[in-house]
Amino acid sequence: MKAKITEKNTRACPVCRKPVVPDTPEAPFCSKRCRQIDLGRWASGDYQIEGESAMPWELERGED
Repeated sequence: MKAKITEKNTRACPVCRKPVVPDTPEAPFCSKRCRQIDLGRWASGDYQIEGESAMPWELERGED
């Protein structure tokens, strides 16, 4: 049984802005295509998190 789409239980896909029901397999995206577009944007550097880049020696090493 599919969930009924209402304004209260949907969010907009971050790529194409179509409504998405949160418990769908592709959430928060509306489709695999939008998921891949978003991944490509991260990989190409289109999305960035503000702040100074950490140098490798500044990162904490995990226990081996």
